Amino acid sequence: MKVDERWRPRLASVDDAEEIAQLLHDFNSEFGEPTPDVAVLAARLRGLLSRDATFAIIAGEPAVGLALVTLRSNVWYEGRVALLDEMYVVPQLRGRGIGSAIIQQLMATARGSGIDLIEINVDEGDTDAQRFYERHGFSPTEPGSPERSFYFWQEISP
Repeated sequence: MKVDERWRPRLASVDDAEEIAQLLHDFNSEFGEPTPDVAVLAARLRGLLSRDATFAIIAGEPAVGLALVTLRSNVWYEGRVALLDEMYVVPQLRGRGIGSAIIQQLMATARGSGIDLIEINVDEGDTDAQRFYERHGFSPTEPGSPERSFYFWQEISP
């Protein structure tokens, strides 16, 4: 499916922080998850997007979809490892190829910037997201292993 030109993805800049913040806020709100105020998110994004360890891809003007990616080094890869922290398309435009176009832009960006691996964490019950990522070549298992991968975390709060 070819995406409508109105929603062609592009790398975001610091100037897009408010739009990205609004989408992230809407994303968490849609699923009943806690979210900081949009102004708080925008301030954090301005700082993150001004450095080289975070980038975002947005689709549309105004933005209707996004991918937020953080980068790190890893002993097992010469290049960097990317974590797709968040991916979101506004509900009324889902199913129109916007998410696929964002993933294609992510892959092109990764290939052009020395990223060797992209990781994505997906909730067990989110079978739609699992199918979406598998359709785009991502796997829930490591190569050569039949075992599904798991994500563990612990928040460190003051």
